[in-house]
Amino acid sequence: MTVFFKTLRSHWKKTTAGVCLLTWGSHWLYGKHCDNLLRRAACQEAQVFGNQLIPPNAQVKKATVFLNPAACKGKARTLFEKNAAPILHLSGMDVTVVKGEKEQPVFAMTGLRWGSFRDAGVQVSKYWYLGPLKTKAAHFFSTLQEWPQTHQASLLYTGPKARPPSVADETPPRPSLYRRILRRLVSYWAQPQDALSQEASPEVWRDVQLSTIELSITTRNSQLDPTSTEDFMNICIEPDNVSKGDFISIGSKKVRDPKLRAKGTECLQASQCALLLPEGTGGSFSIDSEEYEAMPVEVKLLPRKLQFFCDPRKREQLSPSSAE
Repeated sequence: MTVFFKTLRSHWKKTTAGVCLLTWGSHWLYGKHCDNLLRRAACQEAQVFGNQLIPPNAQVKKATVFLNPAACKGKARTLFEKNAAPILHLSGMDVTVVKGEKEQPVFAMTGLRWGSFRDAGVQVSKYWYLGPLKTKAAHFFSTLQEWPQTHQASLLYTGPKARPPSVADETPPRPSLYRRILRRLVSYWAQPQDALSQEASPEVWRDVQLSTIELSITTRNSQLDPTSTEDFMNICIEPDNVSKGDFISIGSKKVRDPKLRAKGTECLQASQCALLLPEGTGGSFSIDSEEYEAMPVEVKLLPRKLQFFCDPRKREQLSPSSAE
């Protein structure tokens, strides 16, 4: 034993490297073990729902999954099949997988950022050696580049849309056969309405030419308003005349609070928009804090397309009756 410790002390560099490698390997294996336990627990809980009997006239729950080939550095499909697919299938759901193309990727997002504040924010980690000054340093060195930093684009958007009615939690019982036959006969013999009156009014698209230091498109998922009668997303266009001092000050605060806006920001409300970039535009987007190459994009609000399970007390707080 004495010889063993003497050998370790004589080769202290190799010993230190070995201890570090062993510690990292143990931590990595422990993380994998915890992930396996979490997946197993989720699958067991999902299997409880999958083993439940459903009435003959009830429909099977359906789920549509959009896989973006560019997400997670091209590993989205592998991660989905490993982590999410077993849980969905064990729960008894009818799963449909929609795979996007690399030329036209599809994103399900809550926010998009494009601009100089975003570009400086992703560089903060490069100045880790400056400690608490790394955030201001990243924005300061960003001002040493071409100034003012403006981003040119064309924005097409439509206004807010009326919020669709809430869907009842319980499905009403199916009418009897005779009542369904009578309803079909009435609808068959009823006089057809004027086709022109049934046509919806065309959507009005507005065109805005942008010159901004940063553009952000965000939904209102984190700021629900149960009393609102319209659904829309917020498009914030920050001014392009921000001074260098304000850029450093505001940018440092935006790292902690991305919702912060520069003075003079123009905010638009839209249910659908298309961002057209000039040819040769570089840079990157941040879509839900993940970086993607900047390209022309279309963003469409899809209200009531996803169902979330939440605490009954939280649901009661968000209900329109409690809001009044």
